[in-house]
Amino acid sequence: MADQARDAGWSFEDYLAAVLEREVSARNASGAEQRIKAAGFPARKTLEDFDWDAQPTARQQIAGLASGGFLLEAQNVVLLGPPGTGKTHLATALGIVAARHGHRVLFATATDWVTRLTDAHRQGRLPQELARLRRYGLIIVDEVGYLPFEQDAANLFFQLVSSRYEHASLILTSNLPFSGWGGVFGDQAVAAAMIDRIVHHADVLTLKGASYRLRGRGIDSLPSIRTQDPAD
Repeated sequence: MADQARDAGWSFEDYLAAVLEREVSARNASGAEQRIKAAGFPARKTLEDFDWDAQPTARQQIAGLASGGFLLEAQNVVLLGPPGTGKTHLATALGIVAARHGHRVLFATATDWVTRLTDAHRQGRLPQELARLRRYGLIIVDEVGYLPFEQDAANLFFQLVSSRYEHASLILTSNLPFSGWGGVFGDQAVAAAMIDRIVHHADVLTLKGASYRLRGRGIDSLPSIRTQDPAD
């Protein structure tokens, strides 16, 4: 940069401003990288490498979410659809965007979140753990509905959702419509109360189509895949 400044005849003030700007950019990039590594993503996925041809109707809504505005307003995002339609990819990509915007992010499956909360509860520090998690701007809960929860686990998951309500954002992915969540959590009342808090301030996207993992394999669909409207 010194050579560039000398050749262009920059003033000392212009040179100093450029040096400081570069340093700030480098620090921001380094901080974003640290937040991405700490988030626990299963793999790095970006919006740029998503197959939008398979989900063209989601593109505009996801582009709006990528601005990060939903995080500033403690809003949630719910991605519903059959396996292999890109829910985890989009959740991860939005998480990486959030990290680059300066937000702390944590990613885990629903089962892993319940395990973490169960451990905290057994150790008598559940309130402290929920308070700590509330300091994260975004928590991603992947694969809601793949495995059912016992009643105690469902209650712990409800506490996670309730603790973040109107305080910080969640992104959730599920292969089930909301009408199937009662079976996952073993209690229709708990599921209804949880859904109420999640969707009150949320963007809900339903992805459709066959699994990308089945392309070119002569298999059109997986067993027991339902593509109902989320409100069904």
